[in-house]
Amino acid sequence: MDDIVNRVPRLSVVSPMQGTVVRVVASEGENVAGGRAVVVIESMKMEHDIVAPSGGIVRRLLVAEGATVNEGERLFVIEASEQMQDAAQSDEAVDLDVVRADLAAVLERHAGTLDAARPEAVERRRKTAQRTARENVEDLVDDGSFVEYAPLVIAAQRRRRSVDDLIARTPGDGMVCGLARINGHLFGDDASRCVVMSYDYTVLAGTQGMQNHRKKDRMFELAAQHRLPLVICTEGGGGRPGDTDGSGVAGLDVMAFNLFAKLSGLVPLVGINSGRCFAGNAALLGCCDVVIATRNSTIGMGGPAMIEGGGLGVVTPDEVGPVDVQVPNGVVDVLVEDEAEAVAVAKRYLSYFQGSVEEWTCADQRLLRQAIPENRLKAYDVRDVIPVLADEGSVLELRRGFGLGMITALIRVEGRPIGLVANNPQHLAGAIDSANADKAARFMQLCDAFDIPLLFLCDTPGIMVGPEVEKTALVRHAARMFVTGANVTVPTMTIVLRKAYGLGAQAMAAGSFKAPAFAVSWPTGEFGGMGLEGAVKLGFRKELEAIEDPDERERTFRQMVEASYERGKALNTASHFEIDDVIDPAESRRWIVSTLRSMPPPAPRTGKKRTNIDTW
Repeated sequence: MDDIVNRVPRLSVVSPMQGTVVRVVASEGENVAGGRAVVVIESMKMEHDIVAPSGGIVRRLLVAEGATVNEGERLFVIEASEQMQDAAQSDEAVDLDVVRADLAAVLERHAGTLDAARPEAVERRRKTAQRTARENVEDLVDDGSFVEYAPLVIAAQRRRRSVDDLIARTPGDGMVCGLARINGHLFGDDASRCVVMSYDYTVLAGTQGMQNHRKKDRMFELAAQHRLPLVICTEGGGGRPGDTDGSGVAGLDVMAFNLFAKLSGLVPLVGINSGRCFAGNAALLGCCDVVIATRNSTIGMGGPAMIEGGGLGVVTPDEVGPVDVQVPNGVVDVLVEDEAEAVAVAKRYLSYFQGSVEEWTCADQRLLRQAIPENRLKAYDVRDVIPVLADEGSVLELRRGFGLGMITALIRVEGRPIGLVANNPQHLAGAIDSANADKAARFMQLCDAFDIPLLFLCDTPGIMVGPEVEKTALVRHAARMFVTGANVTVPTMTIVLRKAYGLGAQAMAAGSFKAPAFAVSWPTGEFGGMGLEGAVKLGFRKELEAIEDPDERERTFRQMVEASYERGKALNTASHFEIDDVIDPAESRRWIVSTLRSMPPPAPRTGKKRTNIDTW
C-alpha cells in the first residue's frame, strides 16, 4: 500500500537463461545505478552480468552465490529512484586511446614481423642490392589494399629451438601472402583483386617449411574459389629439411603443387624471381604463365646441395641456371634489371588480363606504308612495325631471347588487349623451326584461356627444312601450331606483311587462310605453296637441266621465278579469293577494331575454358 501511495515502483528482475549464480555484486539496501551488475550468472562457461534496469535501491536479493537458476526465475527486486542516474548518464566515456594488455601483445607480435623490427635481415638484402619481401609486395599492390594472412606463423621447429627464437627469426615461416588489389585505378575493384605471395629469403633462405606450405595451400584455395589472379615472388631454396614438429616422413603428401597446378588456365599466374630459386620454389615458378626474372637470378630444379648429393660434382649457386642459360632456352619470359622493374612488368602484364583501357594514342598509321622494303629480298626488323601498329607504349614482348624467328607479345589496339604472333624475317627469314613453333603454340593457349584475341603478322618462307632441323623433332613441334590454332575459340586475325609460303603461312592462320576472322595482305604480300625459288627448281627441273648454257639456264630460272612472283602477288591472290582483301597498311587497325567489335563477347564462365596452359 505504501508503494502505491508513495508512487515508488518496485521492479522484479528475472534470469534470462539457465545457469549458476557465481557472484552477487550488490547487497540489499544498496543504491545502484542503472546498468550496473547486481548478479553474475555463469551459463555454458560464459559469465553474464544481470544488471539493474534503472537506478534505485536493491530491496530484496532472491538468490545466493552457487545457486542454480532457471530461465524466468526471479533474482532480485529493485526500488526505482529518481535520484539515481540512468546507465547512459552514469557511464563514463570510453578512452579510445587506451590499449589493453591483450591487444598490446598482439600489436607487439605483428610489429616484430615487419622490416623495421629486423634491421639485420634488411641489411643482408641491401648487401646483395635486393629488396625485402615486404618491400616488393608494397610496391606491387595498390596503397592500403593488402590484407595479410598468417603473419604470426613461425617455423615448425619448436622441438629444436625456443619459441622466442622462432618468433624473432622465422616470422611468417618465410612467406608473406594475402589479398590485395593491383591496377585498381585502371580497372576498378572487381577486376583488380588478386592473391599476392612472396617468399622471404631472410627467413631460412626462403625455403618451404611445414607452415609455409599450409599458407600456400590456403592462398591457392582462395584463388581458385574466387578466381583471383595470383602473383608470386619465388626466391628461395626449395624444401626445408629442418622442421621437426610434424609426424610425417618425406612430406610428399603436401598439396601445394597440386593446388597451384590446378590454377593453370583458371586464373593468370605471374611469377617473379630475383636471386636464387631452386627445387620446390622453381617448380612453382615453372607452373606460372609468365616468368619475370632479374639479371641476378639463378633458377634450377636442384640446388648445389642436391647436385653434390647426387654425385654430380660441386658447383656454386650462381652456376645453376643463370639467366644467360634460362633466357635463351625459354624458361624466362621477361628479363629485367632489378626487382623494381620486375614488379612494374608484373603489374603491366597483369593489366592485359584485367580488361581494356579507355585512354590510348597511336602513331601516324601512314608510317606502315613504308615499313616493308620495296626490295622483296631485303630484310627488315618487324619489331619496328609492331609499335606503330599497336597503341603507343602497349607492347610487352614475351620470351624474346628464345625462338628467335617468332615474336610473341601482348599489345593493345584502341585500348583492347590482343595477343600478337609475328614472324621475324631477321632470323632464318622468318622460317618456323621447333623453338618458334613451341613459342607460338604456347602463347596461343595462354591467350585463348583468358579470351584474348590473336593477331598474326605473317612473313615466312615456310616451316624450316633440312636434316639438322629434323633432329629437333620438328614434325611434332611444328604440328603444335596447327593443333592449337585450329582449336582456339578466340577470334584470330592474319595480316600478311610479305611472304606467305606453304605450311608455315598456314600455321600463321590457324591452319588455313579461311580459318581466321579475316586474312588480308599488305600490297607487299606474296603467296605460294612453297618458296618461289624452290618451287621453280622442283617444278621445272627437267626444263632447266635441258639448257646446256649455264648463263642461259640462270636467266631462264630468274624469269620463271619472276613469273611465279607475279602470279603470287597479293593482288592476284585476292582476285582468286584466297585471301579476304589487299589493304592499305594504314587501314590495319581499322580492320582489327571493326572485326573485334563485330564479334560476340566471350561467353560467361565460372570454370576453366582450357584444362591447363602448357608450361612450355
